[in-house]
Amino acid sequence: MALHVAPRREDAFAGVVGFSGQLLEPESLIDEIVSRPPVLLLHGDQDDVVPPQSLPQAAEALQAAGVDVYAHVMRGTGHGIAPDGLSVALAFIRQVLGLEEDDGDGD
Repeated sequence: MALHVAPRREDAFAGVVGFSGQLLEPESLIDEIVSRPPVLLLHGDQDDVVPPQSLPQAAEALQAAGVDVYAHVMRGTGHGIAPDGLSVALAFIRQVLGLEEDDGDGD
């Protein structure tokens, strides 16, 4: 749903994280896009609910519409979220929100 709605909103989101998603009606995006928040797509390579090839299909349509797309395939993961996917998503969210990691040294 976020992959469909976010690019069609006038008030842009800072970014979109799509876990195991699919971009519905990708052919209409180019004509309907209003904003271009960066998008992170994550998908398990063993997903038996939403086909893993949904990730490159969504990435292609989003990139064709001028959206910066980042992708991560969670190896050995079905329709779920693996620890590596959580780490990648957190780093992306921190980046698009302009937050920096605290390295713990007090600076």
